[in-house]
Parts: sequence; C-alpha cells; structure tokens
Amino acid sequence: MKINDPAVLADVRLLFQCYERALVENDVETLDALFWDNAATVRYGVGETLYGMEEIRAFRAARPATGLARTVTRTQITVFGDHSATTHIEFTRDGVSRIGRQTQTWIRFPDAGWKVVSAHVSLMGG
Repeated sequence: MKINDPAVLADVRLLFQCYERALVENDVETLDALFWDNAATVRYGVGETLYGMEEIRAFRAARPATGLARTVTRTQITVFGDHSATTHIEFTRDGVSRIGRQTQTWIRFPDAGWKVVSAHVSLMGG
C-alpha cells in the first residue's frame, strides 16, 4: 500500500479545504454532501455526540450560524492507498483561549467518492 501518493493526497487536501470553507460559511448542503449518508457515520463534537447522518443533519440545522470562523494553525493529512485518509487540524477561534482539534476519517467509495465516515472535534484543557 502506498502512503501519501501525491495525486491522492492532493485530492483529499482539496476536499478538506472545501469542507473547511463550507464549515466557516455554514454551507450545510456542502457539509452534508461531504459526509457519508449512512447510519454508521459518527460525529463527536465539543458538546454533542451524533450517531448517523440523520442526527448530524438535525444538529447542523439547529446550530447557530454565528461564531464558526476559525484559524487553522496546523494540518496533517495522511492517505493510505487510494481509498482511505485521515485529516487532523489544530485551530483557534477569536475570543476562545482553548485550542481546538479536529480529526476526520475519509473513505473513497466506488459510487460516491470521498466521504467523511467519522469526525471528532474537541478543545484542549479545561
């Protein structure tokens, strides 16, 4: 298995940048399209635990569309072969002293392309 094939890495990096842009702009349609539409998809947030795409959609529909801007301070993307990848970032938000972290697992499906199947967002410290 080839690790970090440049072409595959570039594809995932572009999709991840699309995700980040959609997140800070609250483009819920794009966010939903980038996640695997399945009951097995999981998203752990800072204050929520969501199992399945229906719970993720409901959370996004109810979430306030303010305060979403953030500055990514570190990014690590690793691709494994041409069908799986992980993305990790550290980020800060204005007015928030704690450092945020986000991890995503991406899988490339034959019929749907690259999708996030698992995500976890947390804040460091107390």
